[in-house]
Amino acid sequence: MVAVVATVAYLGLEARGVEVQCQLSSGLPSFRVVGLPDKAVGESRERVHSALAAMGLSLPPKRITVNLSPADLPKEGSHYDLPIALALLSAMGIIDREALADQVAVGELALDGRVIASPGVLLAALYAGASDRGLICPASQGTEASWAGTAVLAAPDLIALLNHFKGTQALSPPLPGEPDPPRRGPDLKQVKGQEVARRALEIAAAGGHNLLMVHACCDLSSRAG
Repeated sequence: MVAVVATVAYLGLEARGVEVQCQLSSGLPSFRVVGLPDKAVGESRERVHSALAAMGLSLPPKRITVNLSPADLPKEGSHYDLPIALALLSAMGIIDREALADQVAVGELALDGRVIASPGVLLAALYAGASDRGLICPASQGTEASWAGTAVLAAPDLIALLNHFKGTQALSPPLPGEPDPPRRGPDLKQVKGQEVARRALEIAAAGGHNLLMVHACCDLSSRAG
């Protein structure tokens, strides 16, 4: 039976849904990741293996196949570590598959089992909220993910996450961060005259345009005589 965990692929400022499918089958022991993974995703095998070993778990002596679906969508980044590890734990029967059915997972794994930050967590949180799912992410990014308004499960490491799903330890939901107070800088009200330059600055600021100001001066003494 195939274990499935949802994650995302980042395409610019868009998060596209990806299924991490893991199957254990008979045959020579191996661990393969397919589905157009880049080098960082391919290296997830070693990080997942070491993270599980840090928890006291060993890979089953079977053929482990992880498919990132859709297979024609390029997969880039280290944030696939956590969903691959969760799909593998689910296929091994350590985590209940139903517990992961309504979750989207992103995060990189350290060799000691810590879940560390990876880029794009807010995009993943927005995708999870739009698809009526919760988000599993690194503890260090829980505050950022909370801005999306979806349920966030911020885990410091794999052991804490595993204990949460087994009901022996509850992970507290992170609180949204407080915005920094606005900083007051120079004001155009302090500029006297220069109506043309001030209008150019206001138009550029209002439209989000680039602006290059050049101060030109004329040395009349060089033209004397």
